This record gives sequence, C-alpha cells and structure tokens, in this order.
Amino acid sequence: MFDKIHSTQSTSQELSASPAVSPKASTSRTLRILLTSLVAIGALYAIFSAAITSPQDLFFVTERAQTFVTIFLGIFIEAAPFLLAGSIVSGFIAVFVDQQMLERFLPRQPILAALVGASLGIVFPVCECGVVPVTRRLYEKGLPLSMGIAFLLAAPVINPVVIVSTYAAFGWGTVLIGRIVLSLVIAFLVGLLFYRAAPGETLLPDIEHAHHAAHAHACTVPSPMDPLGTRFWRSLRTAGDDFMDMARYLIIGSMLAAAMQTLAPQAILMAVGQGPVASVLAMQTLAFVLSVCSTVDAFLALAFTHTFTSGSILAFLVFGPMVDIKSALMFMGVFQKRTVIYLILLPFLFTLLFGVFWNLNIG
Repeated sequence: MFDKIHSTQSTSQELSASPAVSPKASTSRTLRILLTSLVAIGALYAIFSAAITSPQDLFFVTERAQTFVTIFLGIFIEAAPFLLAGSIVSGFIAVFVDQQMLERFLPRQPILAALVGASLGIVFPVCECGVVPVTRRLYEKGLPLSMGIAFLLAAPVINPVVIVSTYAAFGWGTVLIGRIVLSLVIAFLVGLLFYRAAPGETLLPDIEHAHHAAHAHACTVPSPMDPLGTRFWRSLRTAGDDFMDMARYLIIGSMLAAAMQTLAPQAILMAVGQGPVASVLAMQTLAFVLSVCSTVDAFLALAFTHTFTSGSILAFLVFGPMVDIKSALMFMGVFQKRTVIYLILLPFLFTLLFGVFWNLNIG
C-alpha cells in the first residue's frame, strides 16, 4: 500500500515538475527550424543573384532587403521581451501552481467559465506574444479548454497596460469602452463555442496528454515541496525552455509579417477607408499584417482616425491583438492545425460583424 502511495507521489511530482516537451527535443526542433531557414535564405540568395542583370535591379533588391530587415527587427525586438515575460510567468505556473489550486478557483458552469477566462488578463497582464506560453502551461495544469481559448483571445486587450495605453491615445470614450466590451464579448463567444470540443481533437498531443494527466492525478497525495530556491531556479529553467520552444514561431511569424509589409501594396488598403464593410476588412487585414503589439497599437490606430471609419478602427484594435501573423504561428505550438484555423476565422468573422454593425448604427 505504501509503495503504491509512494509511486503515486512520484508520478504526480514528475507531472507537475516536468514540461510537456523535453529541453533536448525543444532544442533539436529549434535547430532544425534554424537550419531550414538558412537553407531557404541561401536558395533565395541564389535566385536573386541569377535575376539581377543591371545596377537598377541591384538597387531595387537592396532597398527591399533593407526594408525587410528593418521591419523584421522592429517586430521581433518589440515582441521578444513580451514573449520572455510570458515565458517567465509560464515557468512560475509550471512549478508553483498545481491542479488542486486551479480546481479551487475555477468555475464549472460553462458560461461563467468562458467569462472568467476572458477576464483572466487582469491577473495575467500579457500581450499576444506572452499569452501563448501562459495558456499552454495552464492547459498542462488542467485548465478547461473553453476558458483557455477565452483567455488567449481576450488577455492581450483586457489587461491594465493596454487599457491605460488606449486611454492615453483616445481618452475616455466610445473607442476605449468599445474595445474592452467587444474584446470581452468575442473572446467569450469563441470560448463558449469550444466548450463541447474534446481536448484530444484540439490540443497538440503532448499538451493534451499533460492536460489529461493533470485531471487524472488531481486527487493524488501531494508530494513534499522542494526548497523555495530550488523551485525558483526550476521555474527559470522551464521559462527558458518555453521561450526557446515558442521563439521559432515568433521568428517565422515576424519574417512573414515583414515580407508582407515589404511586398504587399498597402496603398490599396488605404484607398478603401470610408466604406462601411470594405474599411473594416482593410483594417483587419492591416492589423493581421502589421503584427503590432497590443501595448502600443492604439497610438498607431490614432493615425487612421481621419481616414477610416470608427468601426474599422475598433476592428483594428480588437482583431489585431487576438490574431496576427506572429501570434497565429505561435498558436501552432499549442493547438492542432484545424483549431488554429478556427481561432483565426471565428474572431475575424465576429469582429467583421461587430465592426460593420458599429459603422451602420453607431459610428
């Protein structure tokens, strides 16, 4: 009997202390991604070298390359500190939060669970980069699927830093209130839609396994706690693993966003600023492509207020923090591909609907 209890304690301790993906596997995948990127860069260099036949071609390619590098570094440097902050929070959750602790505070009623998930950003004030590793770690601790989806989509807006920055840009008015309310409503609705979804059909296999194990071992005998210093350093090591695991998605997403900003004709988007439907679509596309952090996007949106409709400005401020190129790539480190598609399309459609309604009835 005592051997069984000891075995249960060891299993519970391993599940709570070990990340879902081992550091060696994470580093190996990261190295493969970097090697593939280097090969792709080499291939592009060979193609451009063959295509350049005059000094004008060389100047054009050099100018575009400089623009690409500048935009890529701007996006990555802006986002990396927030990803690091989210990874640190994730590491602390992995070590200091257990299933029993979550069970004491999580509501079981589905509507209330989605609403609480949409409001968790007040407790975990992270942007769209930092929220992904935090959500992944909470899933591994047994967080309900619908609550995690609502948190993932709402936290980049429903947190004190973003609320204050939006107030600084627009003041106390319809834009600030509309951004908060629409973000809460859309995150709540999408989270509620995932209430019936099975974790095995939604989460990646390793995360779903940890999620299932957290529920299966929720009633096991708790193991003795390690010294605080040991747990602190373990949380930092876990944070480093999470950062390296998610950084590859951030790098690829930043490269895609930089490429689209370099090559896409953004002047076409600017030309449709006053149509009630087209303006919303244009600003949603712009938000997806620019991939601006939610802590500063309000000041960028302020520059469009005299060109675009108020509904499209709100669509930019609501949809962009929920889904952009870099965050969509980072979703792939948590969810299966079909779920990632839903997490892009559902917020897009809800934001489009509310943005057009706002233009026709309020703005």
